[in-house]
Amino acid sequence: MNMMDQRSEKNYGFKALIPLIIFLILYVGCGAYFSIKGVEDPFDQMPRYVAVLFGIVAALLFFDRHKKVGDKIKVFYGTAGNSSVMLICFVVLMASGFSGSVKAIGGMDSIINLGISFIPTHFLAPGIFLMCALLSLIVGTNLGTATLMAPIAAALVEGTTLNPGIAAAAVITGVNFGDNISIISDNTIIATSGVGATPRDKFLMNMKIALPSALLTAALYAFLGRNTEVAADVAVAAGDYNLWTGLPYILVLILGATGTNVILVLLSGMGLSCIIGLLTGTATFFEWAQGISSGMEGVFWLVTFAILLSGLTGYVRYYGGMDWLLEKAKRGLKTSRSTEYLIFLLPLIIAAIISNNPLAILICAPVVKELGERYEIAPTRLACLLDIGACIGPMIMPHGTIMMLVTGTLATTFTNTLRYEFYVLFLAISVILIMQFTKSRPPKAE
Repeated sequence: MNMMDQRSEKNYGFKALIPLIIFLILYVGCGAYFSIKGVEDPFDQMPRYVAVLFGIVAALLFFDRHKKVGDKIKVFYGTAGNSSVMLICFVVLMASGFSGSVKAIGGMDSIINLGISFIPTHFLAPGIFLMCALLSLIVGTNLGTATLMAPIAAALVEGTTLNPGIAAAAVITGVNFGDNISIISDNTIIATSGVGATPRDKFLMNMKIALPSALLTAALYAFLGRNTEVAADVAVAAGDYNLWTGLPYILVLILGATGTNVILVLLSGMGLSCIIGLLTGTATFFEWAQGISSGMEGVFWLVTFAILLSGLTGYVRYYGGMDWLLEKAKRGLKTSRSTEYLIFLLPLIIAAIISNNPLAILICAPVVKELGERYEIAPTRLACLLDIGACIGPMIMPHGTIMMLVTGTLATTFTNTLRYEFYVLFLAISVILIMQFTKSRPPKAE
């Protein structure tokens, strides 16, 4: 029997959730407390690794006391290293390695500078939004894109009449829109892998939900920024660009849209970036290799934490916690529609609290998958609701990493930014309309 399917001889019911509750209290509770206290980096005060370790220790010591600790540890590494988690970890490493390889040859800067150079002055606000959306879609990272775009947006806003709050909101919502629908985004990869959907199908459904909201947002930004005047020398912030170095992004986008295996897509992008770097002289082989390594190192925390969290949730499942939770959900959730609302709101709330999209999806994915199977909700729909919920959460909280980064760079406030985040409102309305007035088609039997 697969270790993921095994259960303890005793069903602990609600008590089996205690290890997970300990983790949430330590990590989320401490983070919320230090946020109220105004401590810098509040969610770093109690490291996530230590919080999850406390949960794992509780699972080892407080359950099945008649068993040897060694036997109970087998449950941990049997679930922590399951094939789904290993696939997620490998793909996330590959995606970050690809981003690092293209950055090493100057491709990321070229794509940014190319887009910024062609934004008309009276379309500055929607231009920033759409550029952030496109870059985040291609690169597959909201934080990485925001880190690069925020200084450029600040430079473009300087000396203009554009409200910096509008520019900050355009950056924040733009990068999250692109990241939410991107095929190579870690959020997409974790959500689709976690519920058994494909990135391509999730992309197509996500576009139907998110694109109208993005277009409405861009139109509103165009209206608000119609009288914006930009000094002639501000465009210099766009800098130079080399079209060749941006080709790996185009290749990945095209291959990903055709449904090619994501590992092959990312490896192809890395290979092309190496060739272009050598031909154009923008990077040596070793600089390209170091770029891949640097990109991978940036997500080691996520890989490590994904394994630890998978082991912790494995204990919860093994001791009967998931069965208890699903049974309670079955009693409280009478229809697939009410279940979909829960699936949408659960990651939204958790992501808003902990300000971490991938982590929120990792926590919710096992429960979401089982709820989807119970109420015959298509995996693609599950992945969309899961990812969109996790996407919205951090955009509306003052302690969000991207929120703090962008508002600090553009010298504006949280409240002045939040009032212009139209995309969040439109996206939430779109999701509610989808859940309320369309039905999910049951997964096709294999």
